[in-house]
Formats: sequence, structure tokens, C-alpha cells
Amino acid sequence: MTSPRSVQSVVRALALLRAVNQRRVSTIADLHKDTGLPKPTIVRLLGTLVAEGYILNDKHLGGYCVTSLAPTLGAGFHGAPMVVEAARPWCSDLTRRLKWPIAIAMLDGDAVAVRFSTIPDSPMSPFHATLNMRLSLVSRALGRAYIASCPAAERSALVKKLRRSDNPEDRPANLTATIAGVRAFVGTHGYAIRDPRVEPKSSSTIAMPIRQGDRVLATIGLTYFRSAVTARTLDEVLVPALRTAVDGIEASYASLVAGRIPAPADGAS
Repeated sequence: MTSPRSVQSVVRALALLRAVNQRRVSTIADLHKDTGLPKPTIVRLLGTLVAEGYILNDKHLGGYCVTSLAPTLGAGFHGAPMVVEAARPWCSDLTRRLKWPIAIAMLDGDAVAVRFSTIPDSPMSPFHATLNMRLSLVSRALGRAYIASCPAAERSALVKKLRRSDNPEDRPANLTATIAGVRAFVGTHGYAIRDPRVEPKSSSTIAMPIRQGDRVLATIGLTYFRSAVTARTLDEVLVPALRTAVDGIEASYASLVAGRIPAPADGAS
């Protein structure tokens, strides 16, 4: 309901902001359906809300979402998770410099799901799209980095879920031994790697956890063609670059949680 003295542009902007806040990611079509506003009006209002910092338009997420500035209005933050917001510039910087695609994944039941990807910016991606793809905790690098790094109690609960999984990748001959082997590899090398027996065998992924204390917020992975990357390049270029990005993302996340503007991504320095 609006009063006769209501400013219609403000009413429409607030309705639009509420609609964006109801979804993880919204398209123009979603917002037109939710609000009934004309699409040109939606585009114009979104431009203002983006300029003011309350909404983000990100092609990697596939639409619009609220930013961490939204809680200052007294509403919940249900857009892109704050860790994705912290990671975005670091991922883009990595792909700009190294060309390979970067992905951020978060726990999704008994797997991890890709919540951000720089595939659209990569000239050398082995995949066309991975956004929202669910990946095994047992065989995929992004999942392995999670299960190898999360607290023991959480890992135990995840293993129980995996024993009930219908995904063949979650059911090796000896799940306990496989997880122990993954943890040993991550402990030695500092990163997880995709099981070379799963498809696509022409590429591989290295992944690391993004932490807040003992908690794993997400995992970050870099995917490359095996034929294009030597062991030396992996050890001397890709792994250190990914580690620097992880450190930067964790610092950026801490800044966002504290209500501060994160330092810019400077992985090239």
C-alpha cells in the first residue's frame, strides 16, 4: 500500500531491492515477474542501486544479487555469500594474469557446488560452464580440499553422508582409506588435486580451502589442461599464485565481516 504522498520512484526502488533480496541471483525476467514493473524501469532502477553499492550485477553469477551493504538497511543478506564477494576480485585477477579459469565452491550437502567461476573470462577453459555444478568430496579437487581441511567432527558427519550417496565417485572400494589419502596429499602439498581417473582426463584442477579460523568457508580451484602445464610451472607459478589469492580472500573476508572495504586484489605484485 502507498499513500498519496508516496514518491513512486522510491517505492519502486524499494520493491525491487526486496525482490532481489529474495533470491540468491535474479535476472531481469525474474524481477519483472516478481514486481510487475516494466523492464526498462527495472533496468534504470538497478543501475542506480548498483551505483550506490546495494546490488551487484555479475555475469559470473548469472544476474543481480544484493551486496554485503544490504544489512545496513536492516534486511538480511541473502545474495551472493560474503566469501564469494571477497573472492571475486582475486579470482578475476588470477584469470587475467594466468588465463586459466578459477572457481569458488561451497558445501552443498554431501558435495560442494560451484558458486562463482571466471570461465567467461578465460581464453583457455576446458569447460563451457560449471556454475552451480555439484562436485564430489571424494574425487574432485574442490571437494577434496574441503573434506581434507574441515574440522574432524564435520568430516566424520560428511563421511556418513557419503556412505549413503548414489554418486559412484563417492563410493570407492575403501572410502576411509581414500579420504585418509586425500588428507595426506593435502597435508604434504598444500593443495588438493582432482582424481586423475575421473573425466575429463585431459584437464586437472588444483584447489585450496578458504578459511575463517578452523571453519572452511569455501574452496578455490584453478583448472588447466595437463598437456599445457609442466610440473615446474605447477609448482613455481600456479600453486604460489593460488596461495596468494587464498591469503588475499581470507583478509578481504575479514574486512567485510568487520564492515571495512577490502584492500584491492594485487596478486601480481
